Amino acid sequence: MTTDTPDQGGEILIVTGMSGAGRSTVADALEDMGWYVVDNLPPQMLRPLLELSGMAAASLPRVAAVVDVRGGGLFTDLPEVTRALRTVRGQVRVVFLDASDDVLVRRYEAVRRPHPLQGDGTIVDGLRRERDRLTAIRESADVVIDTSDFNVHQLATHVGDLFRETGAARHTLTVMSFGFKYGLPVDADMVADMRFLPNPYWVDELRAHTGEDPEVRDFVLSQPGAKEFLDAYTHAVTPVLEGYQRENKRHSVIAIGCTGGKHRSVAMAIALADRLAAVPGVAVRVAHRDMGRE
Repeated sequence: MTTDTPDQGGEILIVTGMSGAGRSTVADALEDMGWYVVDNLPPQMLRPLLELSGMAAASLPRVAAVVDVRGGGLFTDLPEVTRALRTVRGQVRVVFLDASDDVLVRRYEAVRRPHPLQGDGTIVDGLRRERDRLTAIRESADVVIDTSDFNVHQLATHVGDLFRETGAARHTLTVMSFGFKYGLPVDADMVADMRFLPNPYWVDELRAHTGEDPEVRDFVLSQPGAKEFLDAYTHAVTPVLEGYQRENKRHSVIAIGCTGGKHRSVAMAIALADRLAAVPGVAVRVAHRDMGRE
């Protein structure tokens, strides 16, 4: 017998986002990790799916539903349906896949398929209509993944890092280094700027190395203000991570930037991750978005 308030059962993950941003790759990766994946589900079917997972928690501990504009007019109900589901069970999360328009256009041109919303217009017209429809759900998503720089294998690996079982951890944190000259990471929850520190690029013996190398890391962390930043930022972020756990936000990204994403941001991201790994309930991973691009 079902109830109107299904508060038991496993996790429900709603996968949505821009067409061409990698939903099929994410669905396959989740399925490989043991999630029960339902593709192209109308939003109105999410509540029955939630009730089913509650009744069969042992058999369906982790369920992922791919919901997108292929649902036509039914898709417009997704924000309202998601809000309603979150009021009856906290383990409902939304992951939103995005990519830049030029990347999405190239992907569509490569497979020679029309965008589902372009009608008699162009692919760009379809993307514009889709972004308009997705604004509300993107803003309320728990996780936003920018797939612009991922191939299918890298995206699958990233999904594995985010959604694989993490033991007793209630929150997975990614500390990501990046280069400002390549743009801000769109999936960052917090951003810190390391350009206040001297750049090892201008030290001849350090230029060819990266922030992963001990000599660069020692140089960066010994600069005036580096330790003070590390101490203060760790102190400031710790209650945020604790609050995320109370609010059932399962994933977050701290982006640490410098000019090119090779020296200062890499060294500081590693040092910060070491500090934040001590926060109870948090599993920390490090990613270097732009290292090696130069």
